[in-house]
Amino acid sequence: MADAETKKVEAPAAEEKTVTEKATETAAAVKDNVFSMFGGAGAKKEKKEEDEDNDRSGSAKALKEKEAAEKGDEEDDKAEEEEADVHFEPVVHLTEKVDTKTNEEAEEQTFKMRAKLFKFDRDSRDWKERGTGDVRLLKHRENGKTRLVMRRDKTLKVCANHYIVPDMKLSPNVGSDRSWVWNAAADVSEGEPEAQTLAIRFGNSENANLFKEAFIKAQQENEALFSKSAAAAEEAAPIAE
Repeated sequence: MADAETKKVEAPAAEEKTVTEKATETAAAVKDNVFSMFGGAGAKKEKKEEDEDNDRSGSAKALKEKEAAEKGDEEDDKAEEEEADVHFEPVVHLTEKVDTKTNEEAEEQTFKMRAKLFKFDRDSRDWKERGTGDVRLLKHRENGKTRLVMRRDKTLKVCANHYIVPDMKLSPNVGSDRSWVWNAAADVSEGEPEAQTLAIRFGNSENANLFKEAFIKAQQENEALFSKSAAAAEEAAPIAE
């Protein structure tokens, strides 16, 4: 009789313990949920696992990029080797070089100096620049006559071309010790003989004086040659009846 009563007393105690454990587990679960909501231990654990996944994926991605880069370098090296062996045949074959004649082949240069040339425009009554380049005196190897030739830089277009005849006179340009003015009765730089008033300017007075000396010397030599040619022409002319 006493044992039966004891069992009845223990049974409710055991049931009460079970209810208590369940309540404790429920409270623990609620606590974990609360920590997870506000960044507790649960959130930290999930974040740690996510970081590990990112590290693994990042390492894998970096490894793939490295392999792709190495593969690309190998392909570039291979392409360069293939390009080095390529040979192209010319479509158009160059012809033989053609020598351009300047009509100066039979002359020798006796003077050369860089200068700037001007022409007096009779219509506007003003000086106009004709070009910058080398003014040269060219002496013919056969007849000995000297002419003045000047070409523009780069284009090499003729801007002065005439014989230095006895009636030419170099005059100093007003207000300048490095410039000269003269009249050419038959300048052929434009094709047809034309009377021109020309002025030339040098970098300094020394160069201007060197040009004057060479000009006068050529003028004196031409005067003797022209006089001889004129006398020969008169002798060869028929006598009028």
